[in-house]
Amino acid sequence: MLATETTAPRLDWKAFQEIVPEVSTGMAAVTHALKKSGLDPELLEMIKIRVSQSNGCAFCVQYHLNDARKLGVDAAKLDLLAAWREAGIFTPRESAALDWAERITLQAQHPIDDEAFAHVSAHFSQRELAFLTTAIGQINFWNRLAAPFRFTPPARFSVEQGRNR
Repeated sequence: MLATETTAPRLDWKAFQEIVPEVSTGMAAVTHALKKSGLDPELLEMIKIRVSQSNGCAFCVQYHLNDARKLGVDAAKLDLLAAWREAGIFTPRESAALDWAERITLQAQHPIDDEAFAHVSAHFSQRELAFLTTAIGQINFWNRLAAPFRFTPPARFSVEQGRNR
């Protein structure tokens, strides 16, 4: 007989932090480096959302939607991230970053060939590409913690909440 699946958390985010505080500290250092990188914070949030959608990580999708809304990312772009290729509203630079993110996240399905590298390199400097790739790796790492443990997604942040602060 098949066991009934639930969506109940397997480990709470706070409990995880208490068990392995060094992980949070290390990831905070990566986040600090990314913030200092000069990459557009809105682009980084869109990347984090798209990767989290691809990985089925509800915690990270909601977390980064909240952050994107706080930054003022265009609501239409947030709504259409899952279908960004067909949306027609993303800049060539954003599209290159989203393609790169999907290729890294789904390496078995999307090979990272020389053509893909040349495409993303046409939109990002070597330095920017190093940071962009680091950001993609970081969110993939978080997804691989939050999804299996089913961290409870944070409360939804709305733009109206931000205006009332």
